[in-house]
Amino acid sequence: MLDIFNNDAFKVVPLTDAINKLIFVPGYLGSRGLFTPTPIAQTAASIEEKGGILKLIAPTPRGAPGTTIDKGKRKLRMLAVPHFEINDAVMAEEVQGVRPFGQETGLETVQNIVGQRLQVHGQSLQATKEYALIGAIKGIITYADGSTTNLFTEFEVQAEGEIDFSFDTNKGGLLRKFCAGVYRQMAGILDGVPFSGIEALCGDAFFDDLIANEEARATYLNTQAAADLRSNYISGGQVYGSFNFGGIQFTNYRGSVGNTAFIETDKCHLFPTGVPGLFRSYVSPADYMETVNTLGMEYYAKQYPMPNDKGVNLDVQTNQLHICTRPKSLIKGKRT
Repeated sequence: MLDIFNNDAFKVVPLTDAINKLIFVPGYLGSRGLFTPTPIAQTAASIEEKGGILKLIAPTPRGAPGTTIDKGKRKLRMLAVPHFEINDAVMAEEVQGVRPFGQETGLETVQNIVGQRLQVHGQSLQATKEYALIGAIKGIITYADGSTTNLFTEFEVQAEGEIDFSFDTNKGGLLRKFCAGVYRQMAGILDGVPFSGIEALCGDAFFDDLIANEEARATYLNTQAAADLRSNYISGGQVYGSFNFGGIQFTNYRGSVGNTAFIETDKCHLFPTGVPGLFRSYVSPADYMETVNTLGMEYYAKQYPMPNDKGVNLDVQTNQLHICTRPKSLIKGKRT
């Protein structure tokens, strides 16, 4: 009798390879490459902070002692890497009759059954990852059980006040001036750290009011970009549209959990782009004997027989922590 699930095709490595080759689930942040992947062999990420101190130097007489600068203190933070796991099973009854007794011709059919399960569960894990990435952009990561990781609290910084873009009153050049103020505010927060721009992930109502603003529309009239104002905004299925104004890339984010949008309709979340190491993804190994003390991979899959021999259990898991290393630079905006 052939024990099909002990075939090499159903070991941890090929199963994990299968789930890592799944069709990409639409997710704007997951496709942007903003987060630097950092595989680790532990279940917690150690983050060291050493705040540089900038101060003006007073003149001193030649030959006299100079000014002493405080070297700053180091802080070490430990953040646990969340564990996400889905448990399923393939029963003997499901593969009954797919091969002649004692022959291996049904192997491919059984692999298809397992592959279908991996695809469904893999998409759930990828959607979970995208939701965590959005949380890292907001500064507060919320998980399905209601628990949170507050990056402002973890890094002991105060979140900036919410910015009111006031599209109705910011007219006649005021909106452009207002965006310049946001740019200066971001530069002040980063305190000399270079950045290439600012992006704002916008809810639907916020984005609609932005492109309806007469000043924003005027910048696109009589230009090739005017076609954007006539389009239906769909861009590769990942966002509803993107609009650059005042040095800020406003992007209408597309994504939700049930009826709850990832970005509130009246809000936007601004963050700087081009800052080295601003966003990081720590990836830990699975909790299996063969993965102990190995560098983590994004996704894992494993199968093992049931005690009653009526099928095999199937596990799919990921262990990822996504953070912003400078949460002070995450600013929330709203429309009125």
